[in-house]
Amino acid sequence: MINLIITKAFLLLTMAIVNTKTLTIKSPAFSNNGPIPTKYACDGSNISPELQISEIPEGTKSLVLIVDDPDAPKGTFDHWVMWNIPVKDKIAENSAPGTQGKNGKGENKYTGPCPPSGTHHYHFKVYALDTKLDIAANSDKKAVLKAIEGHIVASGELVGTYKK
Repeated sequence: MINLIITKAFLLLTMAIVNTKTLTIKSPAFSNNGPIPTKYACDGSNISPELQISEIPEGTKSLVLIVDDPDAPKGTFDHWVMWNIPVKDKIAENSAPGTQGKNGKGENKYTGPCPPSGTHHYHFKVYALDTKLDIAANSDKKAVLKAIEGHIVASGELVGTYKK
């Protein structure tokens, strides 16, 4: 039931994004659809990779980052939820420049790739907003997606893969 609600919220969000600009998201750690190094996974140092963001529209007030794994056996697993990130072209490795919400473990932090089996895809999604969010620090992805509705001016995605 929760996955259905999240899927509906994602579809509504996707429809809202259609009229927005595209951000370019890259990482010096891995290429789009390429393997994420073990350093950034649960069986490595479990730190977040550097993300480089370009084509941020003028007037952007804050950034949101959501990292999730739609290949998880029990439905999409949220690895990192962060908002009110200052508008800049880089999120440094092993840093959390915004407010971190609850991930799939119920923790307010990054948790790296940790698939139980097979190769999983990890989606690093960045949203540029025309506002800062006024939501509780213990908010999860569902609450963040609801809060950003109508405020997205651009978005982009970088996908990495990981297999233990």
